[in-house]
Amino acid sequence: MQDEITVYVENAAGERIAVPAPTDMGLSLMEVLKANEFDILATCGGMALCATCHVELVQAPELPEASDDELYMLENLPNLREGSRLSCQIKITPDLDGTVIRLMADH
Repeated sequence: MQDEITVYVENAAGERIAVPAPTDMGLSLMEVLKANEFDILATCGGMALCATCHVELVQAPELPEASDDELYMLENLPNLREGSRLSCQIKITPDLDGTVIRLMADH
């Protein structure tokens, strides 16, 4: 099993920033983004209660479906996109290697 994968954060200019993410610590995508000093508030601490960790999946593998709590938060976002997810609800696994996201949280 891979001990580390790379996730890419696409900025407004379309540039992709490589972000290393350990797969052996049970971290969420939100935790990895915060640890790498991206502007993610995550006000609720990863409980799917605030949507301040909203990201858009630009290029990603098939993920488990969003929970009812996550869907409820996403439905209330003004900038909802087809690939919208809460990064606190996405666990880092080897399958995410190469995933490309955009930060979407309004704050």
